[in-house]
Amino acid sequence: MAATVSTKLLSLLGTFDARHRRQTLSAIARRSGLPISTTHRLLAELAAWGAVRRLESGEYVIGRRIWRLGLLAAGEVDLSRVAEPFLHDIHAATRAVVHLAVREGNEVLYLDRVSGHASVPIVSSTGSRLPLHSTGVGKVLLAHAPAEVQEDVLQHHLTRLTAYTVTEPGRMRAQLHRIRRDGYAQTFEEMTLGACSVAVPVEVDGHVVAALGIVVPDLRNVRGRLVAALQVAARGIGRTLEPGFHPPEIEPGAERA
Repeated sequence: MAATVSTKLLSLLGTFDARHRRQTLSAIARRSGLPISTTHRLLAELAAWGAVRRLESGEYVIGRRIWRLGLLAAGEVDLSRVAEPFLHDIHAATRAVVHLAVREGNEVLYLDRVSGHASVPIVSSTGSRLPLHSTGVGKVLLAHAPAEVQEDVLQHHLTRLTAYTVTEPGRMRAQLHRIRRDGYAQTFEEMTLGACSVAVPVEVDGHVVAALGIVVPDLRNVRGRLVAALQVAARGIGRTLEPGFHPPEIEPGAERA
């Protein structure tokens, strides 16, 4: 039976996964099994709707409209809805940038952000993905990730983003141990110069389902107070979420065909 237009569109979207976030026209055609001409025409329709976006390089990436649809998934909606008042409470008390994030494969995915008034350079935004090893929320999620995810990041993804980014596997492994022991993570200008962060895990039924973090210009003299505020909020979020809650995630090697 001939493939329908909807089947072809879905097959194009299905070529994007954790290892194929940016793809050329020819790569999408090859992975979907569709002719170049058909792929080009359907990608134009998807781009017009906002499902994909064409970069200046000519490569295609998933569009923000797909992200917004993804937020309708039960896990993310429940987590974001429950966490929102806690994020605003933290922001009101600290006037700092507050983040809620989950892990997606070997990256951190930002579900929500409340902006602060302090002059801190921020590269994250709602829906953006950043490396796990260079952000506070990312380090928390990496510390509680499965062993195979940790090894993949330690061996292949410790890229240097600033002069202070930790890129040595042994040093990062020691940090992950301290995060699990102490209950919080911290960064010092490891993602962006002029920005430090502290983050804690959000747990449900003993499982880390998200991370809550704050970004400030300097952690000196405020780290203890920020960690305490985050931990109170994280416990509140965890208690409010339904028992057994676990947000869906994409693991490396488990991408769609």
